[in-house]
Amino acid sequence: MTKILVVCGPTATGKTSLAISLAQKFKGELVSADSKQVYKGLDIGTGKDIPPDFRKKGFYEYKGIRVWGYDLIGPKGQFSVSQFVAFARAKIREILRKGRLPILVGGTGLYIKAMVDGISTVEIPKKEALRKNLAGKETRELFEMLAQLDPIKAGSLNVSDIKNPRRLIRAIEIATWKLEFGAVPHRRARVYKDVLFIGLSAPKEVLSRKIEERVGVRLRSGIEKEISSLLKSGVAWDDQSMSSLGYRQWRDYFEGKKTRKEAIEEWEKEERKYAKRQITWFKKDPRINWFDITTTDWGEKVEKLVKRWYSS
Repeated sequence: MTKILVVCGPTATGKTSLAISLAQKFKGELVSADSKQVYKGLDIGTGKDIPPDFRKKGFYEYKGIRVWGYDLIGPKGQFSVSQFVAFARAKIREILRKGRLPILVGGTGLYIKAMVDGISTVEIPKKEALRKNLAGKETRELFEMLAQLDPIKAGSLNVSDIKNPRRLIRAIEIATWKLEFGAVPHRRARVYKDVLFIGLSAPKEVLSRKIEERVGVRLRSGIEKEISSLLKSGVAWDDQSMSSLGYRQWRDYFEGKKTRKEAIEEWEKEERKYAKRQITWFKKDPRINWFDITTTDWGEKVEKLVKRWYSS
């Protein structure tokens, strides 16, 4: 039976560290399920916790463990769920052929769901002509278009979705497909049936403190210098990569509209809001085994659960 281990949860809970530890114990390799770590050059703000010195061709190797899914595309490129699924499935097949345990680790719930369960809309192709026509429109206009095409979908969007032109354009793309063809492509059967989900959590106040600490580390690591280098290399604020959390909050600062302190405060606030959205997403999945990282023996309990599952 093909076994896949998933380590998920909100930001700043130590998912990658746990996954590496488990990979060492159970002969595994990691596949990152993070929608922003796919971009080359976006290292500090996206939390690539593995130092660049450990970068190899196509993967990182840290403490003897290979980590796949970083640096898949340039900072001016676009990356979709369907591209991630194609990459990750191929990589997991490769890991399995070597007799090792694939560990899918990250906080992008949509990536994890698309991998494990499949998402029918992933199969809907891009419409470049439509995207070109919609490029440059304000989010208000895009939302109004979506509301006319698919009012149910429009009503289900959260504030973050409504403010994101890329997500709105994709929603319009899907809505026009439905109107043209009457249905979305048939969802594939679940690819991976023996999946163990490990979720890491922490009390709200602990998570908030960890987020502040993480932001502090990234500031000291040189996030401003990294952003400046990206802009000098030709990366624009409107590129998909620069919508990443930890980058877009700096735009007004670099354009002289906000102070450094205001940019940092906004970054911390958005990190907390993102963690809240992640928790809401993952809590809907009853398959996840949750572990509070503030308890003294949570690591031992995780290891025992994985060992029991893996040996069965």
